[in-house]
This record gives sequence, structure tokens and C-alpha cells, in this order.
Amino acid sequence: MASTMLNAPSTVPSIKGFDTQKFFCLTSTSNLRFNVVKGRRQRLFVVRASESRDGHVKKMGLSDAECEAAVVAGNVPEAPPVPPTPAAPAGTPVIQPLQLNRRPRRNRKSPALRASFQETNLSPANFVYPLFIHEGEEDTPIGAMPGCYRLGWRHGLVEEVGKARDVGVNSIVLFPKVPDGLKSPIGEESYNDNGLVPRAIRLLKDKYPDLVIYTDVALDPYSSDGHDGIVREDGVIMNDETVHQLCKQAVSQARAGADVISPSDMMDGRVGAIRAALDAEGFQHVSIMSYTAKYASSFYGPFREALDSNPRFGDKKTYQMNPANYREALIEAREDEAEGADILLVKPGLPYLDIIRLLRDKSPLPIAAYQVSGEYSMIKAGGVLKMIDEEKVMMESLMCLRRAGADIILTYFALQAARSLCGEKN
Repeated sequence: MASTMLNAPSTVPSIKGFDTQKFFCLTSTSNLRFNVVKGRRQRLFVVRASESRDGHVKKMGLSDAECEAAVVAGNVPEAPPVPPTPAAPAGTPVIQPLQLNRRPRRNRKSPALRASFQETNLSPANFVYPLFIHEGEEDTPIGAMPGCYRLGWRHGLVEEVGKARDVGVNSIVLFPKVPDGLKSPIGEESYNDNGLVPRAIRLLKDKYPDLVIYTDVALDPYSSDGHDGIVREDGVIMNDETVHQLCKQAVSQARAGADVISPSDMMDGRVGAIRAALDAEGFQHVSIMSYTAKYASSFYGPFREALDSNPRFGDKKTYQMNPANYREALIEAREDEAEGADILLVKPGLPYLDIIRLLRDKSPLPIAAYQVSGEYSMIKAGGVLKMIDEEKVMMESLMCLRRAGADIILTYFALQAARSLCGEKN
């Protein structure tokens, strides 16, 4: 390697009696010269790059002043050379480079740069974990939702919440499988203070006081008709009478310790009525996450199997939104905001990214997205059939929901995705 020979000026006192054997990245050579400056001789040094076998430069114990003095004297340690330009494959045409002022690929050329400029991030704190519970002691697999179970509320539920908390997921939402013998046309079991959901809330709060518990407010798990509201004899879903029941359900859940009440029924005026009912009972601190834009979707099938809550007749199109409608979501959002909602939710998630973005742009409130059972099951099925990479598609789908504007995501992938994120960080 080429060497550089420079004179050390006499004005630098720190190089008097300089020992080349201890200087950082310097080696003495036989090529020594002496200059006489103001009656004194001075030694010249050859600067060479370190050739240590382990690739690390050994520290020589010099002070900052000694290192700076050597550089001022012109004895600058050499660094490795710039690597050569990689060769293009044979046959690549030789061209003049395009005259471009901006090349967006420059900001994507390395993992470090891509991470620096990433606009959307995903964290376990963004997840709300939906959990199905039942009265049994054993956990029962849900056939249409691989990896999901009806959890025994006394054992399996507590264990699953513990697993989620271990990887940073500290928010859950409960959905009960209610025994048929407790279902009725008006859903009285929904506001039983000793019902399945209130008992589960009290148990979880006793074990994990800081756990954030969301609850579902709707009559369908408790209704013998399988609808979200009371059904009149001609098949009409009664709005105001249903809201009366929902208010009692919300208060019962808040009394048990719920942090966020989540009306999913899509009855008109229910957010304002629930807010008033909660406040009247002293639960001003309990939040409301409204299912603001809940569409009459075909993606809910596996969920209804999990809870055995399919409508006994008809469909839910008179209260859930038409999948063809976009502007209608704004009407629902404005009403929910005015009535006191704290969070606005869009359901389903991935097929409705435009609605998530619409509410994100038009509302200052936090936006939630529900990645529903059909979305989950399709990704699971595709993974089993080796048609897609399940984990990569899972993470991409969640990132897309965040990018569209969701602050939180209700997803059955919460535990699996959080473990993946923790693994990446480790």
C-alpha cells in the first residue's frame, strides 16, 4: 500500500519524543528523514493502514491531543479504499444515464434507509384481541377459524390473555357463546350482572387490573331470533325498544369493570342513549367505541359459527350498511360524534380501506378497524394450501389497515402478529 511522508511542524509540542510504536494506526519504517527546524531535528513517519488480523484497530492509549497533533502534522491514518463498482451482467447495454433530478429509489436502496423513511408502523399496542368465551371448562376449537377457540372463561381465557400480555397486547374484546336456554326474544340475559361476560370481566380485572377490556353491546348473542335487536312479529327490527335494552347491557358491563363499551348493533341513536345511561350511573370514565360503519357483509360467516348467532330468518340489511355505499359512512360518523362516541370503528377492515381513510380524514376521533373472521379465515386457508405466505400476508394486511388510517385494529391475528413483531425486534 502506498505511503505518505510529511514533515511535522515544530510548533506542535505534543510530538516531542514521539514513540511510533504506540501511535494509533502508525508504524515506524526504515524510511526516516530528519529536518532541522530552528536548530532542532525532527523525525518523519510513514502512515499505513492497520493490518490487524481480526479486522479491529488496536487502541494505543493516546490522548485526543496526541491524535489531533499527528493529523495536523500530516500523519493521517489511512482508511480502507472505496470498493469498486459492481459489474453489470454480460450483454448489458452501455447507455448515457437518464437526466433525472429526482430518483425515488434512492430512498429505498437499503434496509436502513427504508426503515428511516417508513411512514407507517405496526406495534402490539395497536391490536385489540377478540376472544370467544363460553361456560365450559375446556377450550373448543372453532372449525372455520383455525387457531381460534371458544375459551373456558375460568381457565383458557385467563391463560390466553396472559400469553397476549407477554408480547405487548394488553387490550381484548369479549364475545360470549350464550347457552340456548338463556336466549329469548328480548335478550334479558344481556344485562344479567352475573352473566357470562360480567363474570369474565371481574375475573380478568382481578388477575390483570391494568388490562383494557372492550365489550360488545348487541342482542344477537342473547336473542332467540339471532338478530341484533328485538324482532316484531312482522320481522321488523324495533329500534328504540332495542336501544332501551342496550343501555341496560352497557351499564351492566361497566359495573363489572369494562373499560370500553362497543355497541355493534347499528341501531339509530344508541350512542347518545348509552352515553346518557352510563353517565347517569356514574360511569363517565367508561369510553364508547361505536361500530360506526358496520356493513352488511358476507365476511362475517365464521364469527357467527363461533357464537352460534346466525339470524333464524332474513338478514341484517335493514340496520347494517349497504356495502355499495360510501357517503353514508359520513352520516353515521357525524351522528356518532355528536352523540359522544370516543372511537369510530369500521367493519370489515381490508375490503373497506376507503371507508377507513374517509373517516380518518373527516374525523378527529381515533379510528378502529375490525379485521373480521372471513378475512382471517381466508388468510389461514391460503397459508394451509401454500398459495400464500401466511405470515407475510398477515403482516401486510395489518400494515395496510394502519396505513389507511386505523389507530387500533381488532384482529384474531393479534397474538400471532405480536409474536412476529417481537421476533423481528429481537
